[in-house]
Amino acid sequence: MKRDARDGLLISPIENGTVIDHITGGEALNVLKIIGITGATTESISVATNVKSGKVGKKDIVKIVNRELRKEEVDRIALIAPKASINIIRNYEVFEKKGVEIPRLLTGVVRCPNPGCISNTNEPILSRFEVLPEGLHCLYCDQKITRDIASHLI
Repeated sequence: MKRDARDGLLISPIENGTVIDHITGGEALNVLKIIGITGATTESISVATNVKSGKVGKKDIVKIVNRELRKEEVDRIALIAPKASINIIRNYEVFEKKGVEIPRLLTGVVRCPNPGCISNTNEPILSRFEVLPEGLHCLYCDQKITRDIASHLI
């Protein structure tokens, strides 16, 4: 496919850092939340939302300058963007490219929606969820989260 000058890049290339591509359309801000980037942090980021994609229709893209993601962060991203790809950039080139994997167990990542769950009390305990095909299952109180997982992220 021939590119036209009007198809220009939406986001500039980065010298070093991470590009998270193929994020489910509309989930880029939740990805930022997962990896702890807020308006108060110092990272330089670029975000593109609802970008045309030949594979999935629309996707989001996040670029983070001078930061490589930890495995735990990548695993969390998989919860809301299971088709995302993580590209480690060094010297303007893709150094490493990998997909995300949904973990089988989540500890301290999601808040249980059950206010009576022990993980929501003043006890020094982290939430623990088993990841199932139909959603998340709290290992303390058996509560299930089957939709809108992003709103339960800690």
